[in-house]
Amino acid sequence: MKLRFGRRPLFSQSKHAMEQTLYYICVAGLAVYLVNQVRKPTKWVGRLFLWMMNMSHSGVTDWGVKHVSIAERFTILDVGCGGGRTIEKLAALATTGRVYGVDYAAGSVAASSAKNAQLIQAGRVEITRASVSRLPFAAEKFDLVTAVETQYYWPDLVNDMREILRVLKPGGRLIVIAESYKKGANDWLHGPAMKLVRSANLSVEEQRELFTAAGYTDIQISEQRAKGWICGVGKKPL
Repeated sequence: MKLRFGRRPLFSQSKHAMEQTLYYICVAGLAVYLVNQVRKPTKWVGRLFLWMMNMSHSGVTDWGVKHVSIAERFTILDVGCGGGRTIEKLAALATTGRVYGVDYAAGSVAASSAKNAQLIQAGRVEITRASVSRLPFAAEKFDLVTAVETQYYWPDLVNDMREILRVLKPGGRLIVIAESYKKGANDWLHGPAMKLVRSANLSVEEQRELFTAAGYTDIQISEQRAKGWICGVGKKPL
């Protein structure tokens, strides 16, 4: 004799509930895995995500770098170099300069190095595995530091911004570029994902306050409101 609850057998109902729970656990696990691949790509699976990021971030990068002047001779650092597309763009602008890239993910370093293999061989680009919190460079080395779609994941925003300030030359600039920010057009989509992985998602005013707290001057925060893009620029005092 089967136990019943309403019209559905109790055992059948329990099995259905277990299947639903297992489904949601799998979906949540997959979502976390995919977000972490974006945050810290692995050498193999992450290659697909890095290729996609190279494509999707190209437009916001082009828009962002227009907010700074880049001389041909500049020495530039790209923090969180990802798939290496930004390094390629910067090297095309600083034609007689040198571009460095750092990323804390082995997969990103491998992909970025492959993307810029010819520039590396020519001695114009150098890519290293390192964290923004501890940059392997001497003080006052760079004319410009770029950070495209990476600030979300920095472990200590104020101190990491100060570490970048350390390696900038007096008068040098940091430019932070992102395709999502708090209260921006894309926040409804990206905001929940940022909360899921405990990543920073700053508003315009919070971004300005961060630059100020880290010691930058001549701070300019620009928005492309229709697309939900943001660009912050700060200068190291002379």
